Amino acid sequence: MAHTTLKPDYIFESSWEVCNKVGGIYTVLSSRAKTLQSAMSDKLIFVGPDFGQDKPNPLFCEDKKLWKSWVETARKEGLDVRVGRWNIPGKPCVVLVAFQKYFELRNQLYANLWEYAKVNSLHGYGDYDEANMFSYAAGLVVESFYNNVLKGTYSNIVYQAHEWMTCLGAMYIQQHVPEIATIFTTHATTIGRSIAGNDKPLYDYLWAYNGTQMSQELNVEAKHSIERETAHRVDCFSTVSEVTAHECEELLDKKCDAILPNGFEADFVPKAAEFNRKRKEAREMILRVANCLTGYTFPEDTLIIGTSGRYEFRNKGIDVFIEAMNRLGRDKNLKKQVLALVEVPAWVGEPREDLVERLCSPDTFDTPLPCPIITHWLHDMTHDNVTSMLKYSDMWNRAEDMVKIIFIPCYLDGNDGVMNNNYYDIIIGKDLSVYPSYYEPWGYTPLESIAFHVPCVTTSLSGFGMWANGVKGGNSTLMDGVAVIRRTDYNYSEVADRIKDTVSTFSALSDSEVKEVRKKAKKLSDKALWKHFIRYYFDAYDIALKNRDKRMAAMATGK
Repeated sequence: MAHTTLKPDYIFESSWEVCNKVGGIYTVLSSRAKTLQSAMSDKLIFVGPDFGQDKPNPLFCEDKKLWKSWVETARKEGLDVRVGRWNIPGKPCVVLVAFQKYFELRNQLYANLWEYAKVNSLHGYGDYDEANMFSYAAGLVVESFYNNVLKGTYSNIVYQAHEWMTCLGAMYIQQHVPEIATIFTTHATTIGRSIAGNDKPLYDYLWAYNGTQMSQELNVEAKHSIERETAHRVDCFSTVSEVTAHECEELLDKKCDAILPNGFEADFVPKAAEFNRKRKEAREMILRVANCLTGYTFPEDTLIIGTSGRYEFRNKGIDVFIEAMNRLGRDKNLKKQVLALVEVPAWVGEPREDLVERLCSPDTFDTPLPCPIITHWLHDMTHDNVTSMLKYSDMWNRAEDMVKIIFIPCYLDGNDGVMNNNYYDIIIGKDLSVYPSYYEPWGYTPLESIAFHVPCVTTSLSGFGMWANGVKGGNSTLMDGVAVIRRTDYNYSEVADRIKDTVSTFSALSDSEVKEVRKKAKKLSDKALWKHFIRYYFDAYDIALKNRDKRMAAMATGK
């Protein structure tokens, strides 16, 4: 009998990061939107949180004509919704929903969760309530849209929930609108991230950890509970890489039904002459900021390298990056001046007035500012991990230092007051990126890097690193565009040395060799375009819809 692939008529995707730029999931959704929109047209609908009309959101373009009749009905039902387009390539349809009023229902909702799925919300704290109230509101939105617009006309509807923050909505849909197929995608398990972030060895002992027991020990019991139970109940449970699939199987006690690797969209990368212009402008801007801060005039061939991502000091390998730069400064084989950037959003206060004043001047400076290692003041400079490690390592950006390092502790959205360029307009100016992650389910930052022709260093513990090795059919090296360094629970010092040696080797390459490495980096990124990876999503839709059919058949027979 021929295998029939089921395709969705409508797709709803719910995430805290719809029209809300927080981290990597925003990149997943926004970069994929155009490819999926071209396949589904306006039958792809994202559902995100609405933080209030008094807060301008340049990522959202309201369209009061879109689904006008349904919006009126939804508001009569008590839903505070706004509809429109997400201001990204593809311009997909979006429903933003306010959720604050549901806080008064949370005890009742958590009681229902316990009765339905034995989710233990007693020890929830912080963002647990906020995320769940949004997730509940998102479930109500999809239920209303289905009942008032789609019911009786379309049969293959998919609801995809991203991360634990949307689990409640996925289970609400499965309970109250069983006709809709549900997919839950975890991009990183709560308990896996917590084990790694608390300096416990994750990989050697993964087989021995009990996820529920560890969640109690590390005080993430509620988040783990809702994530685990959702994984067991949805029609398709998915994650983003083989490394995280193994983690899910061990810590959530559920094997993934599908792996959805993260791709990229070429539209984000400038072409030809514009690329060269933007790269030149980025380098000039970076070196100008560095001069104003350090009082050192950097040569044009300065090697600009950097690391970036979420501020998880150990998980993202920020600690080993700084240590590698410290060792690099003493490496006699280093052929060029190095400017290393740590672009990680911290508890940022304000742009440094003394730095901004210098940036407004036409002068070139030959004296450093006080504390010439940071571009913005922090609310708590004393207890910040990056500045503390730089001070401990005596890395003060002295004129004689071959390696100078600058901490940029803000979101690079173009309005930070110092860099005033978005992340993509900065990364294009780099020569090399380093992402020595200890815990990295996929790794968007290295993929973004090579998409902008910037070769990178990553580790064998990242999903992206494993993928790069798979493409190579062996260990990917710098000359392949991505250097994948073997990392384990215990080889911190070895990783720091390998990074140091890789940067030192790169500094000695000829212009033609660098050009070839950049070309290979870009070529590898082309293999990760969404046009290649989107098929994994359609496989997941097929799995979810078929399992939905089995579930509905069982319900009909009372089994």
